[in-house]
Amino acid sequence: MKPDVLINETQCAPAAPPLIRLRRVSRTYPMGDGTVTALDDVSLDIAQGEFVAIMGPSGSGKSTMMNMIGALDVPTSGWLLIDGHEVAQLSAGEQAVLRNRTIGFVFQQFNLLPRTTALQQVMLPCLYTRPRVRDAEAAARRRLEQVGLGERLNHRPNQLSGGQQQRVAIARALVNNPKIILADEPTGALDTRTSEEIMALFAGLNTQGITIVIVTHEPSVAGATKRVVTFRDGRIVGDSTSKRGEAVPRIRERLAS
Repeated sequence: MKPDVLINETQCAPAAPPLIRLRRVSRTYPMGDGTVTALDDVSLDIAQGEFVAIMGPSGSGKSTMMNMIGALDVPTSGWLLIDGHEVAQLSAGEQAVLRNRTIGFVFQQFNLLPRTTALQQVMLPCLYTRPRVRDAEAAARRRLEQVGLGERLNHRPNQLSGGQQQRVAIARALVNNPKIILADEPTGALDTRTSEEIMALFAGLNTQGITIVIVTHEPSVAGATKRVVTFRDGRIVGDSTSKRGEAVPRIRERLAS
């Protein structure tokens, strides 16, 4: 007999492992005759496709957390997995490959080369993944068009506004098709309206399945994400769903006015 109810096989499939997983991670640094604890027994999972804000005051551990997620540092104790790779077990070269292929970085001060065009800036991460200049240029052009700078390909940073420079930085972060975008205070150097435009851009990228982690101290920025993880004294003191459903429509309404 055929069963009365057909079960969707995908409903029975095991959940995908977290893209980022920390378990009991601590990070200490020597200082004088003692040590300073920047992260203290932190456990956290971030799944593929999440949009997360890491918040906290200065000295809370959020910058150290950013370095961990970016495979720029390794735990003193505990373990960290990024896309299935235990970072501490990788060589320096393997960590560099992981960063180049899996993580796109966006910084507060844009980190653009002053004499280099937007197109050339975005091509830079392709040097190891797309040795053919033609392929690198095509990928960079697509990403600049995606962030709304298709008419600014040959402009240098001093010919671009702050918001446009940050869009170049986002295109550069995207060019190698990373699974994770890690942004450190990405709106800190921008005015309110431009900040909202950048957050709307991140929200759009997230709808395409890109995992986005933003390190910020600004509640308005965190409010545009889907999840807020709060640090204090090296520990997680809050992990909650944000009110993005309310914030994003307000941002889009302001941008349209």
